[in-house]
Amino acid sequence: MTITITSAIVLFAVIWSVILFIVLPLWQTSQYDAGEIVPGTPASAPTDAMIKKKLLITTVAAVIVFSIVYGVIVTGAITLDDFTFFTPPSAR
Repeated sequence: MTITITSAIVLFAVIWSVILFIVLPLWQTSQYDAGEIVPGTPASAPTDAMIKKKLLITTVAAVIVFSIVYGVIVTGAITLDDFTFFTPPSAR
């Protein structure tokens, strides 16, 4: 099976954004936990969001996951025919 550059970019963007939402809450210390609440902000606001570190981790993980998914798609190692729950019982 072939994959176009547009579908590869979209697939990477989806994988990257899903991993970002997984990584964002990691290593989070709230202002309440640190005991340094800045006036005008909620106590649950992070003290240091570490955005650069989290974006780097997200990008590296997304490249790894994308490489695996891309390899599976291109080689055809796994297809929908491998999953019998997609086939109605009458067609089995």
